[in-house]
Amino acid sequence: MTLAARAAPEAAAVCAHCGGPAPAGARFCCAGCEGAHVLVAGLGLDAFYRRREGADGSLRPPVDAPAVDFTLHVQGEGEERTLELMVAGLTCGACVWLVEQALAAEPDVTRARIALSTRRLTLGWRGAAARANDFVALLARLGFRAAPWSPACLRATEDAEGRELVRCLGIAAFGAMNVMMLSVAVWVGWDMGEATRAAMHWAAALIGLPSVLVAGLPIYRSALAGLRMGRLNMDMAVSLGVLATTLMSASETLRNGDYTYFDAATALLALLLAGRVLDRAARRRARQAVAELLALQEGPVTRLDADGTAHAAPAGNIRAGDRILVAAGERLRLDAVLDSGEALLDASATNGETLPRGFAAGEALPAGAVNMGAPFVARVTAAAADGSLAAMARLLERAEQARGRFVDVADRVVRIFVPVVHAVAALTFLGWWLGVGLTRQEALVPAVAALIVTCPCGFAIAVPAVQAVAVGALFRRGVLVANGTALERLATADHAVLDKTGTLTEGRPTLLPGSWTEAELREAAGLARASRHPLARALAAACPEAPAAEGVREVPGRGLLAGERRLGSAAFIGVPGADAGLTLWYAAPGRAPVAFRFADRLREDAPRLVESLRGLGLSAELLSGDAPPAVAAVATQAGIAHWAARATPEAKAARIEALRAAGRRPLMVGDGINDAAALGLAHVSACPGDGTDLAQTAADLVLRAEGLSTLPAAIRTARRAQRLAKQNIAFSLAYNLVAVPLAILGVVTPLMAALVMASSSLIVIGNSLRAGKDPAWTA
Repeated sequence: MTLAARAAPEAAAVCAHCGGPAPAGARFCCAGCEGAHVLVAGLGLDAFYRRREGADGSLRPPVDAPAVDFTLHVQGEGEERTLELMVAGLTCGACVWLVEQALAAEPDVTRARIALSTRRLTLGWRGAAARANDFVALLARLGFRAAPWSPACLRATEDAEGRELVRCLGIAAFGAMNVMMLSVAVWVGWDMGEATRAAMHWAAALIGLPSVLVAGLPIYRSALAGLRMGRLNMDMAVSLGVLATTLMSASETLRNGDYTYFDAATALLALLLAGRVLDRAARRRARQAVAELLALQEGPVTRLDADGTAHAAPAGNIRAGDRILVAAGERLRLDAVLDSGEALLDASATNGETLPRGFAAGEALPAGAVNMGAPFVARVTAAAADGSLAAMARLLERAEQARGRFVDVADRVVRIFVPVVHAVAALTFLGWWLGVGLTRQEALVPAVAALIVTCPCGFAIAVPAVQAVAVGALFRRGVLVANGTALERLATADHAVLDKTGTLTEGRPTLLPGSWTEAELREAAGLARASRHPLARALAAACPEAPAAEGVREVPGRGLLAGERRLGSAAFIGVPGADAGLTLWYAAPGRAPVAFRFADRLREDAPRLVESLRGLGLSAELLSGDAPPAVAAVATQAGIAHWAARATPEAKAARIEALRAAGRRPLMVGDGINDAAALGLAHVSACPGDGTDLAQTAADLVLRAEGLSTLPAAIRTARRAQRLAKQNIAFSLAYNLVAVPLAILGVVTPLMAALVMASSSLIVIGNSLRAGKDPAWTA
């Protein structure tokens, strides 16, 4: 008999599989759950029931699953098949584990991976495409519904849990505000008559009881889920504290006591739910990042038939081997190789190169790049679901999963604190009832007082209060903190990985002084106005009064022609040797060629940033997709010894993973789409305010102030916030060491316990306010 089966009779009216309500005396709520339980046991996956963190009945197998032919959505040729599904019913990491293990047990399955945040299942196997329906049927028997996955499906997915949290937060906030208004009247109304006080108590009960019962449902479910797993979490402590306070308040209302404590219960619920809503918002940002990245490959693509006929088709319908036509100015949505001729692509958004790069026939072309030259024909090497952009999206999903497992310091302390508190309250009740001989109602008073005194309000706000103050201070100074655990991770970072273009540099080439004359600059700028090349634009911006030349023809990837005048690369002009750095040559009849040299100017505060990071104990390295000469020059100017060039998005992500595998805690700073995966996988990440939307979404911090100087100050603030959070936790422990014995002895009444508990929370909040007065910002 399995562990879950043995525990089923003890958990009355709870289904042994899905955790939902079951008929009295029954182990399962329906025949589907009984069959799913047998299936799980038969697969040898009983550990699923020990791994579960939550269950809300969504695992109940459907009685009549809709008949859909999933073979139409299978991809791959030969023996290798792949299928991507959206799986409904996933509630926690244990559900992911169950699905992956159940599918992996199938002999022909080669890959089964799920991203919990997006509910996306990637399945691979060897064999017939018809096996897809068998796999979906297996999911249905386990209690999960499946549908074909698509980026549009991802964006349209509604977050039911998020909506419930917002709804509960609204109820708790409404209850807290109204109950507080009534409670203040009771607290200050010393001359209030007994009938008036009773009316106030009943009014508070009519508002507080429904608010506590309804608004606290997400917390109560989490507490029960932890209890099923055999561990006590913060939600269990909060649930007992809130419910005990509410029951005591209801008792005081019934006997018309002096005070009730509905205000404390509702206010604590509102505070905790607000934190959870913010956490859900951070997870939505991660899902939005994936959707924005996948949007780069959405849209029509011009496909060429064997006879050369062109017609538009969705990017998702294009397969490896198809030939496509990419017009001038169009984005290349798929990975491909150039079929013939030459191509000029601006891939700055995806690989960080400062300038558009020319490609010859047979060279690989990066998806997401923009055609800056003439139209060209390319042959697709990977379908949209298997390409580099989809791979980056999967990296972002995996990074979001890793961040979701990060445990807050307060939760780590509560795992030890909560069992002790519950044992103390239980022993207090038993001691007064059985030992001293008080009635159960009288013995309940010191027990509830002990629970109220030890209610983990101090723990509950020890970290969030510091974080709220520190985040507010950072926001006022131009740093947006976008992730709930970002400050804790930022405080422990020990190595910085910096991007070049747009991060350490301004990302805009500027003309350097040279030996050319004003007349030559004016003539060259007139030619440059006919091109969209970044260097040509920089040259035209250096002489805005120059009139546009007539009859200019652009040779993609090489330069511009206007009669006998030329502007372009050294080879195009006829100058021997290769170009050194960012250079445009200008040649006119009867004159020697002149060189216009440019630089991607280093941010003024970049060297100071590197030095400040070194002073904070963070070593630094430069990781860029640009050419080696440009990367080496910036590394020298910024004072960085270690650098790497031509780094693809996958290489950047691999470098971050290698650092983490070596025990380092890397801080990644980048601004482009090519940095998004590395930003998501880093221990903590930051993005300049002028970075791409995708990079800002993937990063933990957005530096909205000008430059990078706020990053070292943000690190100092994060470290200070961590010290204050630990001080708050230490104070909460010390407070309990003093208050708990007094509550056990009956010295502290519930009223005094509420006052002491509120006072301890005020002290914690007062200490937390120091996080916003960090002198680092004035240094």
